Amino acid sequence: GKWILSGSKCYITNGCNADVVIVAARTGRVGEKAAHGLSLFLVDSGTPNFTKSKPLKKMGQHSSDTGELFFDRCELPESALLGELNRGFYYLMAELPQERLMIGGLAIAAAEAGFEAARRWCKDRAAFGKTLADLQVVRHKMAELKTELAVGRTFLDKCVELHLHGKLDSATASMAKYWLTELQGRALDLAVQLHGGAGYAWEYDVCRGYADARVQRIYGGANEVMKELIGRTIF
Repeated sequence: GKWILSGSKCYITNGCNADVVIVAARTGRVGEKAAHGLSLFLVDSGTPNFTKSKPLKKMGQHSSDTGELFFDRCELPESALLGELNRGFYYLMAELPQERLMIGGLAIAAAEAGFEAARRWCKDRAAFGKTLADLQVVRHKMAELKTELAVGRTFLDKCVELHLHGKLDSATASMAKYWLTELQGRALDLAVQLHGGAGYAWEYDVCRGYADARVQRIYGGANEVMKELIGRTIF
């Protein structure tokens, strides 16, 4: 027996460079709920009729490619099925908390790096006869951010502890992903602002960090979706 795979996938990170991709495809009956009719398949990049787009030109995260994948009646062997038939959705759901925790970890680390870059800049940058660090408004802005980072780091550490004990649920992971990526955006925005014109120049880390941060609120489930998942546990 064999499988025939048709369709396309958009905005796939590392899709252009990947040698093998895992594809979630509909295998259930027509009219069946999507959650009960998805299966996972391993597809080698050399499979006939499997093609890829050129890497998309992105705002940030240039170290990894993002592309589109196209499957035009690709013939797959029976062995290409990963796991059990029609269980793909459940496999994916089981790993989502870890993915969202990972995104939260990236977010807090990037936010802390942005804070440190801004701190160093403000200590050295002169304005109005003194350094930026001597200005009360700057110190207060940085104090607010430092406090948020401390709270965010503590929450992330708690989520890691829960995950290590197999107790990190979907809603808590969604909180981490939502809150920490929003914090990353605020932190890099402040870092750019404090750098002034230099913050808008690609040669500075804070500029590249700002561009990289934006997609964090989109992939792994948009933050609006995270709020919906959290909200379902409230009422």
